[in-house]
Amino acid sequence: MTFVASIPPVLTPHGTVRLATRAEIEDCPAWKNAFPRSRKDHRYFQIVEDTIDQGFQYRYLVLEDPRGEVKAIQPIFLVDQDLVAAAGKRVRAIVETVRRAVPRFLKLRTMMVGCAAGEGHLGHIAAEHAVWTGKCLHAALHRFARQTRSSLIVLKEFPGEYRAALHQFAINGYARVPSLPMVQLNIAYASFDEYMTKVLSKATRKDLRRKFKATAGADPIEMTVVHDITPFVDEVHPLYLQVYERSSLHFEKLTREFLCRLGREMPDKTRFFIWRQNGRAIAFSLVMLQGDTLYDEYVGMDYSVALDLHLYHYTLRDLIQWGIEHGFRTYCSTALNYDSKLHLRCELSPLDLYVRHTSPIANVVLKRVLPWLEPTRNDKTLRRFPNYEMLWGER
Repeated sequence: MTFVASIPPVLTPHGTVRLATRAEIEDCPAWKNAFPRSRKDHRYFQIVEDTIDQGFQYRYLVLEDPRGEVKAIQPIFLVDQDLVAAAGKRVRAIVETVRRAVPRFLKLRTMMVGCAAGEGHLGHIAAEHAVWTGKCLHAALHRFARQTRSSLIVLKEFPGEYRAALHQFAINGYARVPSLPMVQLNIAYASFDEYMTKVLSKATRKDLRRKFKATAGADPIEMTVVHDITPFVDEVHPLYLQVYERSSLHFEKLTREFLCRLGREMPDKTRFFIWRQNGRAIAFSLVMLQGDTLYDEYVGMDYSVALDLHLYHYTLRDLIQWGIEHGFRTYCSTALNYDSKLHLRCELSPLDLYVRHTSPIANVVLKRVLPWLEPTRNDKTLRRFPNYEMLWGER
């Protein structure tokens, strides 16, 4: 296996870490066996690299033990990051004033560890290598950041389950702050109606039934489920863009090619749900599957009818009912719409950011500033979830 010639390997007390391009790791057996417990395996990362540009430079860290055996391959990408993208309006307004004189104020070249489209995962082959992988990365990332002229290192949105493996980051040099969390919901019920009866408050049940009744009074809506979205991508991609443009927070922007390749190359992990009224697509969801968990990843809606038809709750009901009928026990959803998810009795599923500046002096300042910039600070609804404290966890 060859590696990026201009970047020398980093020797750590735990093993050797090398920087590689995709072409240099594609034939490595360890790459095809990475992420065994994640729905987003090596195929997903390849699709993301090929179809989502946005100025990202994709690379991979190859982690070898002292015997030279590859134990993990960790995707990273380089990007110019705006540190106040998720901050409140007041903070952004102050920063924009400063940027009139200093255009790149709080915009830094960043080495992101994880995935450009979704949460991050460690790329170890076996579960017992998770802690070793974390220690190896902690020992090597600062050197690679310097060599790639990155000012900032960010482990992007790693689920809370990785806190033990990434403990070195939290106690040594990095600040851990919460990102906007995912949510999860127990759907181990006989039907959506049973879930409503046993879980939801009387007021929420009444509100949902009123919405469903109003939608039932409109022209019929039909749902179809497909593995490959290619024949319908020109219908559903504009619906995704409507949701994307309405969001106040932007990072990755999905392309038509991304959606098409995901269904064709990962049919075991992917389903597309399309809702039509009078033959016209009015909503869609990209869903991924892992074990007995259904992940609601990306949605699209026609906002000319979405509010009148209560499409958010209508499509969510259909997804959960489909999941129940197909043996899934947990529904997971990505960030935002927290008010609705609170009333549906979802629980927060923490995602962590680990952040470090390569300059020791700047890093001291950054640790003090980050609590004012982290994205959960301005969402008051999150504080109402019973497990909100999990977002910060033990410091």
